[in-house]
Amino acid sequence: QLQASGGGLVQAGDSLRPSCAASGLSFSDYVIGWFRQAPGKERKFVAAIGWRGVTKLYTDTGKVKGRFTISRDNAENTVYLQMRQLKAEDTAIYSCAAATSMVLTAAEFTYWGQGTQVTVSS
Repeated sequence: QLQASGGGLVQAGDSLRPSCAASGLSFSDYVIGWFRQAPGKERKFVAAIGWRGVTKLYTDTGKVKGRFTISRDNAENTVYLQMRQLKAEDTAIYSCAAATSMVLTAAEFTYWGQGTQVTVSS
């Protein structure tokens, strides 16, 4: 029901904009979050966006806020994660998930999609 795409191999300083497409659910009723999991590490929260796209939360780690921007298009049932000034430490599998309220932990998200690999070479 959720499918992330748009990852890739880029160089440090480049940009990427992964997207998360939803199907089979009432998209505008869900908060959508992005998580990432680096090799050998736990999955961590990156950003989340509220139902109407007004409320946005970002992780405090990795200086994501200011480099990453989450947005959504409810007409297209899609959420985007614009990533700028990418660093090697941003390398991870990025996954999107849906929740019925604004939450930050993976366990509180109900639906998950397959991730997309983002690799940043230094």
